[in-house]
Amino acid sequence: MTATAHFSTKDRILGAAEELFAQYGFSGTSLRQVTSRADVNIAAVNYHFGSKENLVNEVFRRRMDDMSAARLAALKVAQKDHPGDLEPILAAFVEPALAMAQDRHGGGAFIRVIARAYAEKNDGLRKFLSDQYGHVLRDFAKAIAGCMPGLTKEALYWRLDFLSGALTYAMADFGLIKRPSGVSESAHREHAAKELIRFAAAGFKS
Repeated sequence: MTATAHFSTKDRILGAAEELFAQYGFSGTSLRQVTSRADVNIAAVNYHFGSKENLVNEVFRRRMDDMSAARLAALKVAQKDHPGDLEPILAAFVEPALAMAQDRHGGGAFIRVIARAYAEKNDGLRKFLSDQYGHVLRDFAKAIAGCMPGLTKEALYWRLDFLSGALTYAMADFGLIKRPSGVSESAHREHAAKELIRFAAAGFKS
């Protein structure tokens, strides 16, 4: 098996799983459905992932690794260029997520997968996300705390949790504000980010 074929098979499985998880949820999707959608046999899934739980985790890792790296890089720049300024820190958290949501290569499906993760009780997935990406939230919490020294740790985490929920809602483009005709996706995303950052900053400062 060549390296190209190896990657192609794994990527097809991940893409198929992402689409099916978005449509039917984790418990409602069987490995047989995944293999049928990806046009592979069950041995290929076992070879690349070993189990359905690992497949679920890798669907998240494929998107979350890049988004987390982009967030942390933007946070580093924000702290260097705008020390003590809250809005650039919030922008570093919000903008990479909205950019990922607009990715034409499955970004929309992944947002629905995130919604499934909120709706379904999956302790294994929650532990995986906490273990792999909890440090990102902690870094942002520390950065925000540096801008808001009077905010208690409990209030900080409540508000960061609210921001995460509002961001997920905005990523899904499910709200009242739809992209107007004649406005590009990137312009609409930038406007959404600006409004969410302004809203979040007011919440953290209140």
